[in-house]
Amino acid sequence: MSSANASIWVVIPAYNEAATIREVTQRALAMLPHVVVVDDGSVDGTRSALEGLNADVLRNETNCGKGASIVRGCRHALARGAAAVITLDADGQHRPEDIPLLIDAARQRPHRIVIAARTLDTGAAPKARRCANKVGDFCIGWAAGHRIVDSQSGFRLYPAELLATVHPERDGVSGFVFESEILIRGAAAGFLTTAVAVPAIYPQAARPSHFRPVRDILAIGRMIAWQLLCKGLHPAGLWRSLGGGATKSATYRASRLGR
Repeated sequence: MSSANASIWVVIPAYNEAATIREVTQRALAMLPHVVVVDDGSVDGTRSALEGLNADVLRNETNCGKGASIVRGCRHALARGAAAVITLDADGQHRPEDIPLLIDAARQRPHRIVIAARTLDTGAAPKARRCANKVGDFCIGWAAGHRIVDSQSGFRLYPAELLATVHPERDGVSGFVFESEILIRGAAAGFLTTAVAVPAIYPQAARPSHFRPVRDILAIGRMIAWQLLCKGLHPAGLWRSLGGGATKSATYRASRLGR
């Protein structure tokens, strides 16, 4: 493993993931040496499932939400010298073996947020989920001012400079808003997105999603609306999100990478 890779950390937020967290963490450790699991107040033995693994395990005494767990894990990694942080979910929907794709894209396009876009085998995703993701991509891309592929994917690489300088508002840290808001605020700070293609994995026996459709969609929608209003509805961002303008290249090789 190169010394450059050794400075890239993995952060895995986990809430009641005892059934999958050990395997996901082991696979992540096989890719990179530094893995942080943030146990977000689990009551199912998630923490004990990690015993004996060479991962840093942080514990939220109460359930603080995905965004807060990611922020805590990223701060832990940055304090220990991380040059970049890769986040992935604990439920098995992301393949840690795809981590090298994100690292390669980051090397070729530095100063970018790299998104593992679930554009391969999309038939595995529920139709309602696919439609909701397309709407999210459009709205978040509009507010961010460039086209974004799979804005709802939690499998990403964040440069340390972004994490050190861009801080979502309080509401964004509490739940699922964080992963949308950081794309918008990151773009405003000069950190656009680059997408790499990975499979869409939805295991048949997967536990129900922690995403609360009504509450979380309203929270994300309120955040996006506020961002657009602050930018006068951002007509230039609307044009670029539809594929116009110089930032079209932000979706670098999205349709050609993957296995």
